[in-house]
Amino acid sequence: MIAIRGAITVETNTKENILKETKILLEEIIRKNNITNDQIVSVIFTATKDLTAAYPAVAARELGIVGAAILCLNEMYVENSLTMCLRVMIQLSINLPQDQAKHVYLKGAKVLRPDLVN
Repeated sequence: MIAIRGAITVETNTKENILKETKILLEEIIRKNNITNDQIVSVIFTATKDLTAAYPAVAARELGIVGAAILCLNEMYVENSLTMCLRVMIQLSINLPQDQAKHVYLKGAKVLRPDLVN
């Protein structure tokens, strides 16, 4: 089992934007890591306190991730931290060493992991 992380920023706190950006993030993680939905054991989303219009889990279900456990949480608030940010951790049942996982940070969330090239 391995875990893959990712994050993306959302421009506006609307249901449409939250779902759109969540799908972009998940699709990129899935593509870069050659993941099939049946390999996904669970997904944990966190969102900053300014993202309140929709659950990102809805986007995951719309992408066909229906067999996995999904949880949506608030990201811990830290002063002067990145706003309008959606983070994800996907746990996979896959025969791959953890150090080969390709984590994905998009848009303004790239500042969270400048060591990774997307």
